[in-house]
Amino acid sequence: MFRFLALRAGRAILTLLICVSAVFIALRLAGDPADIMLSIDTPPDVRAYYRDLWGLDQPLHQQYLRYLLSAARGDFGASFADDRPAFAAVLEALPKTALLGTSALLLALLVGLPLGVLAALRHNSAIDRLAMASAVFGYAIPIFFLGILLILLFALKLRVLPSAGSDTPAHLILPMVTLGLPLAGRLARFSRTSTLEVLGKPFIRAARGRGVMPFGVIIRHALPNASVPLLMFLGIEIGGILAGSAVVETIFAWPGVGRLLVDSVATRDLAVVQAVILTITVIMISANLLVDILHILIDPRLGGFRQAGGARA
Repeated sequence: MFRFLALRAGRAILTLLICVSAVFIALRLAGDPADIMLSIDTPPDVRAYYRDLWGLDQPLHQQYLRYLLSAARGDFGASFADDRPAFAAVLEALPKTALLGTSALLLALLVGLPLGVLAALRHNSAIDRLAMASAVFGYAIPIFFLGILLILLFALKLRVLPSAGSDTPAHLILPMVTLGLPLAGRLARFSRTSTLEVLGKPFIRAARGRGVMPFGVIIRHALPNASVPLLMFLGIEIGGILAGSAVVETIFAWPGVGRLLVDSVATRDLAVVQAVILTITVIMISANLLVDILHILIDPRLGGFRQAGGARA
């Protein structure tokens, strides 16, 4: 376990370095932030002052080294827009994204998981076909289109739910459904496949042969074994939730990290963009590391294999 965690920690640091470097270079090659932040008629001396203040007058490699050294000390720079620490802006928006992402994930688990298991238990029946058709529709419809449809129906037509903001729990419903339904569709298809695979195993037939009730076979034998690939699936989908939150938060004016990223990219607020990307990368790496640890705890043979593989390497 220790060697596995050490290996993953090394990979995590390398991944962070690659992401930070790629974003740093891409943002600066995309154009001069001063041209966007300052008006066209800004005097040259004022433009030169801000370029010096933001460190944009230095060569690219010097900017890069300075940023890495500052980030290593926990200093991610200041926002070009309001001069507040970039990481403080991210921390201010992060709870809203966490609330939205957690709610969408819970919705997907409550809808997609039972739907997939039911489809597996009724394999090749009308229920199976209807469930999978619903799942395909759920994950095939674009998120931005689904969000607009929900706004038109529930906010403008029926006038039962707000279309923007985050002041009340009611403001969470439409963004949560928009982000959670596509994930529920993908989860339903994946859980159906995993459950069907487990139901065909010899130990399931043995349990049925011993006279175990069908409900007991599903709860005690099928679902625990099907949960192993489901954990890996959910770990991967964390990235999808974070990516989808940028679209959903923009549509519904939800003040989260995704909307902050979109606004910061539009204004070339480099420090905030880099802080957001770094935060998202850390969250994804941490989530996948946690899933790997749970995977090993659920299946000790996998932990032994990885440790042995790490020792041989």
